[in-house]
Amino acid sequence: MSIMSAIALYGIIWFMTLFLVLPFRMTTQGEAGEVVPGTPSSAPSDVQMWRKAKLVTVIATVAFVVIAGIILSEIITFDMIESVTRRR
Repeated sequence: MSIMSAIALYGIIWFMTLFLVLPFRMTTQGEAGEVVPGTPSSAPSDVQMWRKAKLVTVIATVAFVVIAGIILSEIITFDMIESVTRRR
């Protein structure tokens, strides 16, 4: 795996993890009872993005190490994937 492939893989894993983590512990302005004028009541009241970014980074790094290890050790190869997904 080249360095660019590793960076692309990490970026994809990081953003996928971000989209999974974003809705956790989110309270809307309507639930908090403090709707800011000009915003919908479904807007988040306290997003805590730094905390979520740290959590996403930890989870994505662990997932990247596992996936990169599988790719580099050739436990699963492209030929194996192709033989399973090949149309007959």
